[in-house]
Amino acid sequence: MVIRWFVLTVAIIIASYLLDGIRVSGLSSAFFAAAVLGLLNVSIRPLLILLTLPINILSLGLVTFLINALMLKIVSAIIPGFDVHGFWTAIVGSLIISAVSGLLNLFIRDINRDIGAGNKPDYIDMNRKEDGRWE
Repeated sequence: MVIRWFVLTVAIIIASYLLDGIRVSGLSSAFFAAAVLGLLNVSIRPLLILLTLPINILSLGLVTFLINALMLKIVSAIIPGFDVHGFWTAIVGSLIISAVSGLLNLFIRDINRDIGAGNKPDYIDMNRKEDGRWE
């Protein structure tokens, strides 16, 4: 959970460097913005996706981008020092944050899998002996 919080913080900082309309005044603002964004994504976002499901299906998922932009604008209104200026900036910013966060989480998941598993194979190779027992 802490690692995902750090990843989301890095994604927000990268989005602020890439877009002029997203401003983060400091590292603490980015940390708090990531925390609030994570909480909103866990609590409110699923409800909004469920409520907009028919429209989302008809639009082939484009409404999800609007929901992500709305979450980013809500965080901007709550956290001082984190500002998102404009609707299109929020949409592009949410795309950047999602892409960077997804890539970093994928990279971290692969590292954790390799370290945590102790390089053990994910399968068991069994052979049948002559007496019918498996070895």
